Amino acid sequence: MSLELDAVVSGLKFPEGPVAMDDGSVLFVDIEAQLLRRLKADNSLVDVAELPGGPNGTAIGPDGAAYICNNGGVYSFERFDPLAPPGSGKTPDPKREITIPSPKRPEYQGGSIQRVDLETGEVRTLYCKYKGKCLIAPDDIVFDANGDFWFTDTGKQDGMTSESGAVYFGTIDGKTLKRVAAVPTANGIGISPKGDKLYVSDTVFGRLWVMDIVGPGELAPGPLPGMPGNVVQTLPGYQWLDSLKVEADGRVCVGTIFNGGITIFTPDGKTEHLPVNDLFTTNLCFGGADMRDVWITASSTGTIYKTRWPRPGLKLAFTA
Repeated sequence: MSLELDAVVSGLKFPEGPVAMDDGSVLFVDIEAQLLRRLKADNSLVDVAELPGGPNGTAIGPDGAAYICNNGGVYSFERFDPLAPPGSGKTPDPKREITIPSPKRPEYQGGSIQRVDLETGEVRTLYCKYKGKCLIAPDDIVFDANGDFWFTDTGKQDGMTSESGAVYFGTIDGKTLKRVAAVPTANGIGISPKGDKLYVSDTVFGRLWVMDIVGPGELAPGPLPGMPGNVVQTLPGYQWLDSLKVEADGRVCVGTIFNGGITIFTPDGKTEHLPVNDLFTTNLCFGGADMRDVWITASSTGTIYKTRWPRPGLKLAFTA
């Protein structure tokens, strides 16, 4: 299968976190521009809110507000020519350059979960610390049918040291935050159609995990100490996994970095890769009347593509 991609908007900085809205528009964040934006049905752009730091993931809550994973500026960004990498002796060509995340973080202050009122643009921080320690780099977020949310924190690497990522559970009243699993570079997150399983992508390892949800904010232990759940599949070679969405039939679609595109995982571990011409294909969302309209964030080229998917995506617990 191949995708016919329509570039509906370009010239963005580093888009991520797309959410299809009821009116046909798409809400998304631009990490480098530090904005929550709306791509309207006529492909025009509207800025919804300024989000200093690094807005990384978006979900609509039961109150119709947008809930944002803000990585706190854990990445800066630089221009990169894939055909003239540093140290190659070749001269970079600005026409070939793309935007990639850099581990340099001169303005990093720690991550947070934020609520954005889509009518007024008001931004409120719900959580920025867990047990007195700052969240590191919240990345992706999903709501369950109860109106509570699960999110990933990717952690961070500094030279030869690293801080492990994790999966958290939270409530929109700002009163409950639980760390429920340790995943070294937790990134994409989604819930199965029956609401009984949590899928989490582990970026650097190219691995998709599945965890059993046994209650509000409760996951079953993994089969071995140190395992957060069961492995759906680990991709071969050097492929990183980013954010994800779930199809109505239970397949899991994950933005794939370096081998740019969308990797589709079946629950029994089979995979299919759909290429997108962007090394940092980070995320996608399903929408439209039949849930087969798909928008893909091609982040390093600052593009959002629209396409038709062969199967319907899973309807999210809440829309707006």
